Amino acid sequence: MIELQAVGKSFGATLAVDELSLTIERGEFVVLIGASGSGKSTTLKMINRLVEHDRGRILFLGQEIRSFKPEQLRRRMGYAIQSIGLFPHWTVARNVAAVPELLGWSTQRIVARVDELLALLGLEPGAYRQRYPSQLSGGQQQRVGVARALAGDPEVLLMDEPFGALDPITRQTLQQELARIHRASGKTIVMVTHDIDEALRLATRIVLLDHGRIVQAGTPAQLLAEPANAFVSDFVGRSDLGLKLLGLQTVAERVRAGENVAGEPVPQTLSLRDALSQFVVRRVDRLPVVDAHGLPAGVIHFADLLQRAP
Repeated sequence: MIELQAVGKSFGATLAVDELSLTIERGEFVVLIGASGSGKSTTLKMINRLVEHDRGRILFLGQEIRSFKPEQLRRRMGYAIQSIGLFPHWTVARNVAAVPELLGWSTQRIVARVDELLALLGLEPGAYRQRYPSQLSGGQQQRVGVARALAGDPEVLLMDEPFGALDPITRQTLQQELARIHRASGKTIVMVTHDIDEALRLATRIVLLDHGRIVQAGTPAQLLAEPANAFVSDFVGRSDLGLKLLGLQTVAERVRAGENVAGEPVPQTLSLRDALSQFVVRRVDRLPVVDAHGLPAGVIHFADLLQRAP
């Protein structure tokens, strides 16, 4: 869907991106990660021509992005950033409706889309539609920013550290919302973050950059279990590698169907890392498990956490 072919970008004498080649398939959730100055944000901005590349080619649906007018390209790529950038004198509804209005949608279709997205992101339309950004918390503003990025039903969603300024609880909640939206919509998402735990939690594929080059690209499990070199090992974290690997798997993968045990059940969508916490806090060696409908799904044993990943 998006292809970067030997792309380079310099700012004066500083080389920001160096001969970078990367293919992003439709429906992927690709996270670009790296230290400050690694080229991740520049790479993201080159995809929608907020920054023009100096060398190489960038293709969108098989066409060089310079064959599109910048505004046409950006209407097909939603963009959400850390600073949100909501218009302070516009209501929530009008902020979300900005791109659909530019696309010439009917009033009825715009109203329906605004309400759909606010509800999707946990903002009850009747309560939030007519509020102004100053009347919202930081987390609520960020939700509106994501809704605005999705409003025109873009083919790609680009996100530049969208949750970086939020408190840990709000950040984790919005990460869960974004993961749910990706599963439900199948949107292609390209996101920049410096937080390895966020990348591991969200990505279908992680691209680790250093000095404008790709050090390693692969699934979260591949980066954790098969690091390409010491730099990757250090970046993803050697000391808590086991916990991070548990965080990539769910209780559903280890549940023993047909068994029963007393106690407060855990959902089968719970990560094995969080299940470990429950075992420790409750001081038990078995936990009852329920499915998405709250029905008994079986039991997970503490010993099951020591199994090898399937």
